[in-house]
Amino acid sequence: MGFTFPNNPGGYAAITVPIVMFLWIPVVLYLFSRFPARKAVIISFLAAWLFLPQARLVLPSIPDYDKISATCYGILLATFIFDVGRFRTFKFSWIDVPMAIWCFCPFISSMTNDLGPYDGFSTLLDQTMSWGVPYFLGRIYFNTLEGLRQLAMGIFIGGLVYVPLCLIEVRISPQLHKIVYGDFPHSFAQTIRDGGYRPNVFMESGLMLSAFMMAATLIGIWFWQSGAVKQMWNIPISWLVWALIITFALLKSYGAYSLLIVGIGILFIAKQFRTAIPIFIIIVGMGVYLYVNAGTETYSSDQLVAYLSDIFPRDRIQSYVFRLNNEEILVKHARERFIFGWGGWSRSRVILDEFGNTTIQDSLWVIALGQFGVVGLLSCFASMLSPVIALFSTRYPASLWFNRKVAAAAVLAVIITLYMVDCILNAMINPIYILACGGIATLAMKPREREISMNERRVLQPKWQTEESESAVS
Repeated sequence: MGFTFPNNPGGYAAITVPIVMFLWIPVVLYLFSRFPARKAVIISFLAAWLFLPQARLVLPSIPDYDKISATCYGILLATFIFDVGRFRTFKFSWIDVPMAIWCFCPFISSMTNDLGPYDGFSTLLDQTMSWGVPYFLGRIYFNTLEGLRQLAMGIFIGGLVYVPLCLIEVRISPQLHKIVYGDFPHSFAQTIRDGGYRPNVFMESGLMLSAFMMAATLIGIWFWQSGAVKQMWNIPISWLVWALIITFALLKSYGAYSLLIVGIGILFIAKQFRTAIPIFIIIVGMGVYLYVNAGTETYSSDQLVAYLSDIFPRDRIQSYVFRLNNEEILVKHARERFIFGWGGWSRSRVILDEFGNTTIQDSLWVIALGQFGVVGLLSCFASMLSPVIALFSTRYPASLWFNRKVAAAAVLAVIITLYMVDCILNAMINPIYILACGGIATLAMKPREREISMNERRVLQPKWQTEESESAVS
């Protein structure tokens, strides 16, 4: 028994892998003893996500030990030791119901497929460690505008730290993970793109790296434009943002390019027209897409491919066509266990030939539908999108997104929405976004901060009426 690379099972894990993985929990404890708790959480998650290996130690009866679980174990233990009162700030609410269902759904799927309570409990723990614990930590640590600002700043700094590493791999090809940890965690052929290389650094794939750099770049742009951050390390914020933009342009990920453009459009429409309609349209669009693909039998990839062929070059949509063809087969199979899915052990996949080749599950929504049924699919997307809807519709409307205190929460909520759009195409679990979602869920359930409410009245009311209101309050 030892550490393996899930996407490269035959890969060689160097001695550095067990060293850093087993030392990570003590490192997290040290961070809590050295920094304020919230800052320690940010450093722990980001440092683990950016620099720990894509390795996993399979353990019986408990979640596999990887960089997500190691970080969660460390933070939970450190909270018990250094900040135990933090747990009392959590109060279960209706907004937590989708995440609770999403975490518990694997147990029901195992039981309804006669896989037994042991399998159900094991998969429940895996799901809880990957999704529930980061969400819970976000609920208790990032439950204020200032907390979300610190988290957004951490993501922005993480993107800046990755700039030189990305540039190195653009030049020499993705080699850093192999140099430090012994082997490449993914298919090297997928890094070759447009006559060059798409960096991986220490992430699972170039797609995952591009998605993270997209988030860091969008945060930087919004900090710059909203005036939330003027400079960092005595460097004007505009210079740092341009460094991120140039690096991001070299990552050769057209999906991430599209998401960044959409994110910028959402934020600047909110700035100019004070409306969040674009983000609600995207959320409704995701719902329609999932309903048509999962809930009806009228879906046909041929129609979509024909439409895309008129917009994009044919060679750019070949992989997408392959994915859609697989999804048609997988969705048809999933409808046989439509409510709670097929459970684990690759039962949601379909054998294609006598050689045992199976369909490929590239999209998170297909995986959720196949393994956990429509209950899992709905709870997965609702757990991430309900806080965004609640935040923007009841607490912080688009008229406040340009406020320096609200800017970070607004851009993080937009990033979460874009992440779920990406989950329709890919299946990349990122605990940073889940952490942010937990914080936004808490913020959406609290009354708007008084200072922000006063600022909104200054914007919406005539000056004489605003002054009269403030005099009455004082």
